[in-house]
Amino acid sequence: MDESVVIVGAGIGGLSLALSLHARGVRVTVLERAAELREVGAAVALSANGLRPLDELGLLGELEKVSAQPTELIHRGWRDDERVTAFPVGSDGSYRRRFGAPHLGIHRAEFQRVLAGACPAGMVRLGCEVTAVDPDGTVTLSSGERVRGSVVVGADGVHSRVRSVVDPAARPRYTGTSAFRGIVDVADAPLLPDPGAIQFWMGPDAHVLHYAIGPHAEQINFFAVLEGPDPWTGETGPTETDPGTLARAFDGWSPGVVQMLTAVPQSPRWPLYTLPPMTRWSRGRVVLLGDAVHTMLPHHGQGANQSIEDAAVLADLLAAPGALDGGHTAVFDRYQRLRRARTRSIQRSSLVTSGLLHLPDGPAADARNAGLTGLDPWLTWIHGVDARADTRPVPA
Repeated sequence: MDESVVIVGAGIGGLSLALSLHARGVRVTVLERAAELREVGAAVALSANGLRPLDELGLLGELEKVSAQPTELIHRGWRDDERVTAFPVGSDGSYRRRFGAPHLGIHRAEFQRVLAGACPAGMVRLGCEVTAVDPDGTVTLSSGERVRGSVVVGADGVHSRVRSVVDPAARPRYTGTSAFRGIVDVADAPLLPDPGAIQFWMGPDAHVLHYAIGPHAEQINFFAVLEGPDPWTGETGPTETDPGTLARAFDGWSPGVVQMLTAVPQSPRWPLYTLPPMTRWSRGRVVLLGDAVHTMLPHHGQGANQSIEDAAVLADLLAAPGALDGGHTAVFDRYQRLRRARTRSIQRSSLVTSGLLHLPDGPAADARNAGLTGLDPWLTWIHGVDARADTRPVPA
């Protein structure tokens, strides 16, 4: 069966691309190996740079109904509740006015429901495990069926199967850090200050990020990051670990943090990966998107948002006249040029940020805290960029 565009993976990037292409009149099929769409992880923070393309698809209103808008972005030290920095994000509307969209905290299951619900019937094919991809655009499924596309997009995540077609040597690298996740009812963490804010708690060899989710900000999603273990000896994904590991790592931290982290059972431990910069993003009719090509640490909250940016840019390029009729090589080259420098910069900055958040008390931490007062340009650099500035069609 021939399709214009075949997307491998029905995650955030794959579904965003499918909807963007469909809106531009391009025929598309999404192949997903899972028998049903289900959450991976707990929640996701959507910043303005990721939400603007979704707003153009008419999805922002639906997303806002099931999301929380954070009040502030706050950094704190690990011992007490004293603020190091605080920036308005949602409480006064300045973020939305400045960047053209809000900042939202949403449960991943709800986000995936909104994206999948916007797809026309038959676009997403579940239970389709991809066993081989050929650079000529042929995708082979475990059932033996072959699906051929003018273009095949690998949107299949950190441990992408499609990536091996583009560059067999490209492998995600464990960063020596790992994380625990959880969702806590606000009522179960009464000692936590400012539960409606996005907050970073910074301490020796660890940090905690949390933000509110849900339409009434009734829950808090947390992401607690630790140094080690090094090396990682478990599975490539989340692995069960000794009970009490999380609680012991944050013993002595602010009472509100401890209360939040221990309010729910300890989750599996997630290894955190990055992907060394790839020099090529495509081969033949196959191209990569999102975590499959630029896996990054989550410390800027940009994994999902950069996947959405990728999708919007690639959709613009693939929808141009001739792009799917022999013009894919030029499209892929331009897509890589437009996206590589930005995603590399955010990858690198996220990796550096990991070390800065884990500094022990002392002069280096004091210097970091002083530097955080200049966070405003950083927000503009990431949240204020229009990734589609060079791909939007010129109005007639």
